Amino acid sequence: MATASAPRQQFQPPAIIPSRKKSVRLTLWPLVAATFFMVSGGTYGTEDIVHGAGYGKAILILLLTPILWSLPTAFMIGELSSALPYEGGYYAWVRRAMGNFWGFQEAWLSLVASIFDMAIYPTLFVLYLTRLFPWFAVGYRGWMVGLAVVVVCALLNIAGVRVVSTTSLWLLIVLSAPFIVIVAIAPFKFGALAHAVTKPTASSVDILTGLLICMWNYMGWDNASTIATEVERPQRTYPRAMLAAVVIVALSYIVPVAAMWMTGLSSSAWETGFWADIAGLLGGPLLRVGLALGGMISGFGMFNALVMSYSRLPLAMAQDGMLPRIFGKLHPRSRAPWVAIVVCAVGWALCLGLGFERLVTIDILLYGASLSLEFIALIALRVREPELHRPFRVPGGLFGAIAVGIPPMLLLGFSVVRSETEQVLGMSSFAFGMLLIAAGVVAYLLNHAVKPEGWAPSSQEKPEVVA
Repeated sequence: MATASAPRQQFQPPAIIPSRKKSVRLTLWPLVAATFFMVSGGTYGTEDIVHGAGYGKAILILLLTPILWSLPTAFMIGELSSALPYEGGYYAWVRRAMGNFWGFQEAWLSLVASIFDMAIYPTLFVLYLTRLFPWFAVGYRGWMVGLAVVVVCALLNIAGVRVVSTTSLWLLIVLSAPFIVIVAIAPFKFGALAHAVTKPTASSVDILTGLLICMWNYMGWDNASTIATEVERPQRTYPRAMLAAVVIVALSYIVPVAAMWMTGLSSSAWETGFWADIAGLLGGPLLRVGLALGGMISGFGMFNALVMSYSRLPLAMAQDGMLPRIFGKLHPRSRAPWVAIVVCAVGWALCLGLGFERLVTIDILLYGASLSLEFIALIALRVREPELHRPFRVPGGLFGAIAVGIPPMLLLGFSVVRSETEQVLGMSSFAFGMLLIAAGVVAYLLNHAVKPEGWAPSSQEKPEVVA
């Protein structure tokens, strides 16, 4: 019988599939681009940080957050993904380190967090669409557009769409192009927008919420780990891709905001979707349209890429026996986990009515709990399996493995503070989040009750090299 106290069980993980053709594997820069879309998708989404903190503090937050939040996470992912390149990524790491119970909780937290995380991207798509066509802001029109984004991306993923090779790299270039134009124009508009007339903002974001939104903008590094079997030489590629992506994402946020500071535009005018208006003030209607279209493409592209990542999680769980086998059912042509995609898409669609800031607050709370388990898994595997082959290691020995998780956990404390003031269904976001976390324990017990013979045990053998 499988229990949480029996983590040293044996099985061969379903993720290692040596027969895959090398031609479909992601190399370094395609993985960097895929990670960029899973984490960032461009400068869009940073507006409320400027509104809540002002330019100087916003740039400081955008600079310190990757150092305190992203780099430690990238180091942790670099070690675990290089040592254990399994399908399901972080779920497989936690399960191997701490047993079935915690592995199930990691998967539960990640999937529930994905419901709120994935609802954000259609919301951003609609926000930028309404900048071009205010007609969509009336009634339920925006919600219908968001639902259409969910449906289209689900269908594309069932058809086998992947964020791979030069497609990801070209998307990165296309989405960055309007901001490169803004950065180029801004020095010639020094102080020119100090008295610019902007429409009143409805944003009530303060500096603490701005910090949480910044954390969200730097969140999701572990999502790339679930596609380990589709990466060329993951033991070497993952650590390099994570570090490169951190630098690229940070620059994509900081440089455009710093450029706009030069123009003198009031930070109080900023709100979600405001980059399109900024482009109009700087470069006229054509650049404004380019920024708005880019924001829509960004939201669509991130959602589409993350469907691929999140859908592999229930697939891996179904292969392990932790979910009904139907979740492991693959499309006969594309080999995509179509049942997992459809079920996840329904959950994502149900959260489209929540506001952007509320989605971010709940998302970070749940994601933070799952991230905490990943840092604990890093320490547990150092203690329990010191001889495990680690092509990349967090420096500093066991002390370094412990210390690397401290800054992200301190930042997560801010999400707890904010979650006590946000309201969801008549209760605080914190209380709502705790109910969702507790539901994971109930789900595990029910799952174990209907499957008393247990699940496939966690591997203790060194994974074979995928190359």
